[in-house]
Amino acid sequence: MDHIIVGLGNPGKRYENTRHNIGFVTVDLMAERYGIKVSRLKWKALTGEGLIAGRKTLIVKPQTYMNLSGESVSAVMDYYGMEPERLTVIYDDVDIPMGSVRVRKKGSAGTHNGMRSVIYSLQCDSFSRIRIGIGGRQDGELINHVIGGFRKQEIAAMEEAVRRAADAMACILEEDIDAAMNKYNVRAEKTGAQRKKDKDCEDE
Repeated sequence: MDHIIVGLGNPGKRYENTRHNIGFVTVDLMAERYGIKVSRLKWKALTGEGLIAGRKTLIVKPQTYMNLSGESVSAVMDYYGMEPERLTVIYDDVDIPMGSVRVRKKGSAGTHNGMRSVIYSLQCDSFSRIRIGIGGRQDGELINHVIGGFRKQEIAAMEEAVRRAADAMACILEEDIDAAMNKYNVRAEKTGAQRKKDKDCEDE
């Protein structure tokens, strides 16, 4: 196996198409693009393997629920004896603007419990990750925000973000992580309302 791609999310119909499952949505798009069937249940995950950019790649969707994602990821990594540099994790992030994509070589988990679990289980954070901004909560509890669905006006931006995240993952495999960072670490366009809010803040 040349590379392992993990999309983070929660299993079950209740969580389909929610903010917290954008990692699942992204790897599903990649599987569709490259004709990879992600249906084998192994290592507490749904998995599928195939060629992406000529490289033998395993797509993994942990079925442990988000907070225990590391159990699945570490089992896969141990089985293949993979170095962290050959792992990429794709997941949602409330701390970057909605529709933004961020590619990084390594780093902390931030506020994401799934990534905390992965880092804890692997005992390292030196693996690449692609974060997709889902927007900060406007009110209420964080948990209600991340497991909630997208508003109608948010869907187009998120669909585009998922496409760019999948493109960034392909770029990592076709070229390298540096190329993907240079091409895809671009802020999403702000909405008119956000631009006005920023201007009002500057004027105060």
